[in-house]
Amino acid sequence: MPLAQGGVARLGGRPPVSDAARREQREKISRVAVRLFRDQGVAGTSGLQIAKSAGVSERTLWRLFRSKESCVEPLLSKTLDAFRDVLRTWPAESDLGKHLRASYAFLPDDSRADIDAVLSVVRMSRDEAGLRAVWLVLQERAEPTFADVLAARFGLSPDSPKVRLAAASMNAALRVVTDDFAWAAASTMDTEELNRHRRRVANALRIPAHILSADD
Repeated sequence: MPLAQGGVARLGGRPPVSDAARREQREKISRVAVRLFRDQGVAGTSGLQIAKSAGVSERTLWRLFRSKESCVEPLLSKTLDAFRDVLRTWPAESDLGKHLRASYAFLPDDSRADIDAVLSVVRMSRDEAGLRAVWLVLQERAEPTFADVLAARFGLSPDSPKVRLAAASMNAALRVVTDDFAWAAASTMDTEELNRHRRRVANALRIPAHILSADD
């Protein structure tokens, strides 16, 4: 019997999947699901169709995702992760708006295909309650990061009402600007539109940060 790392015998069966491979597989399925949802609608797309088109078994699909709508999570998460990453690198001496204009990117790798896919999901979420629920839940999960960064910046507790209000306001502003970006990009998607989105994010998110600077 072959030994696993550390000298422990490993039972037969499939080798363990690395986190990187699992993430890559989830993103592949996500891209396929978005394409099918866009082409034939969410109601007209089954989990089996997504699995076959992605080249995986239906069992694997349901092991990786709890519902067909949740298949869009990996791509939607990439844009929220991009924002959280740039927020974490906000220099102490810099204005937030200035930092966002210089460093924020809608997606970290600037993949036009993935940008189009994410924006398609955001547009579809207006009429598809299942997709909207996924989008809102992901945003809610991102909010504690906003609170942590703002709290550290202003020397407050992340649980303080003032910080929570600022984090929630930041989340709402990001959602509204992203929704508008998705609909604007439906007709025109180019570098200028991406730059315009960056400027709008920078302008909109300066307001929540000012909440923490104001006197009670």
